[in-house]
Amino acid sequence: TVAGVHDDYAHLRDNTAVAKLIEYVNHLTKAYAGASVPRSAVEPLVLMMAPVAPHIAEELWSRLGHEGSLAHVPFPTWEEKRLVDDTVELPVQVMGKVRGRVTVPVDAAREDVEAAALAEPNVAAHVEGKTVAKIIVVPGKMVNIVAK
Repeated sequence: TVAGVHDDYAHLRDNTAVAKLIEYVNHLTKAYAGASVPRSAVEPLVLMMAPVAPHIAEELWSRLGHEGSLAHVPFPTWEEKRLVDDTVELPVQVMGKVRGRVTVPVDAAREDVEAAALAEPNVAAHVEGKTVAKIIVVPGKMVNIVAK
């Protein structure tokens, strides 16, 4: 969220920055339903909303117990390594219809993706008793199985 909001502000896309902040609030609401949200999750939110709602952000910053203005506090930072997914979910089609989904490592070999797709229970049920003529793997996008 921090990286996305930073990029949106840098490119003057305030509406999409606000949309990302709303998604973040929704995530926090679901993740901490009935419990208090950690300060480490709320403070970056207040700092990120300051460019579009400065008065509310200043009030929240004060209520969080900070002295002085948040205008002098740096924008939250992020770690680049956290922006890269380790796994990817791929839809698996059998004869052009999605019959399942598999989650595989981003750098998985083609053979491993094929094996995972064929091992998915609903996919296996749809190719049972048929000859698999071709398996098309589009890396990071999808798997399509042609069976006769």
